[in-house]
Amino acid sequence: MKFNQLHSWRVGYKKAIQIQETLKDLLILKRSFGRIDTVAGTDVSYDKQSDSFFAVVITFKLNKSLEQLEEASAISRVKFPYIPGLLSFREAPVLLKAFRKLKTIPDIILFDGQGIAHPRHCGLASHMGLILDKPSIGCAKNRLIGKYDPVENTVGAYSELLYRNQVVGAALRTKINTKPIFVSPGHKIDLISAIPIVLKTCCGYRIPEPIRQAHLFVNKLRKNARK
Repeated sequence: MKFNQLHSWRVGYKKAIQIQETLKDLLILKRSFGRIDTVAGTDVSYDKQSDSFFAVVITFKLNKSLEQLEEASAISRVKFPYIPGLLSFREAPVLLKAFRKLKTIPDIILFDGQGIAHPRHCGLASHMGLILDKPSIGCAKNRLIGKYDPVENTVGAYSELLYRNQVVGAALRTKINTKPIFVSPGHKIDLISAIPIVLKTCCGYRIPEPIRQAHLFVNKLRKNARK
């Protein structure tokens, strides 16, 4: 899978902020695709005993059974510190190594992170969407910014996530009696299109199945690397 080289990854805090401010103006926040046949989920896992970390991308057929098509993984060394709001500068390089191995190019990609629900509207899903030039959605377990009203305890119910009087995402209930996840457009998609896609990929769990399977696989990869 090919991607755009938009900037260097060898940057510091101030330069990373500048890059995000520039990239946010390139985002397309409307539906820019037709039929969706394939979807991918990603996840990254860190080895607490070293500076190694692991990335996995898994593609699925977007049908009732969510048939798994392909998986790709990569291992790298952590080169950027953990700084809230700059996750993409830490995780994108290893994710791109995994994406480079993919033969099945997904129509849309789900990321375990934020899209525009981010202080500079350029979370992991937005940043990666621009680099990969693919529709992308952020599906975060925790809120980074914004406020929202309580969400009805019904699958599919959601409350708009507001930041500085702008809708940047939604708190979406994907399973009853569990906390909502935070869905936000990444690139080449709008919120009203992103929500039903996320719901379609949920299979009885809080987290969309492509991301959940990527999470399980990457943790297995990390554990096996220790042996």
